[in-house]
Amino acid sequence: MSFSEANRKQLYRVADAMVILSMSRTAIYEQIRSGRLRSVTEGRSRLIPASAIADYIALLEQEANAA
Repeated sequence: MSFSEANRKQLYRVADAMVILSMSRTAIYEQIRSGRLRSVTEGRSRLIPASAIADYIALLEQEANAA
């Protein structure tokens, strides 16, 4: 594992995911509630795994290709 891979964020706060996905806070939480975007909680913080963001983007691409 390279230095950059070890330092890559694995968990993102909702505000970070909003920027990455270009979505509003409301839209992020709607996707979490619907099960389309996975998240975890640590204490009172809701965090979104980097893998969940990648999976969500793949889902959007799959839906776009199917349409």
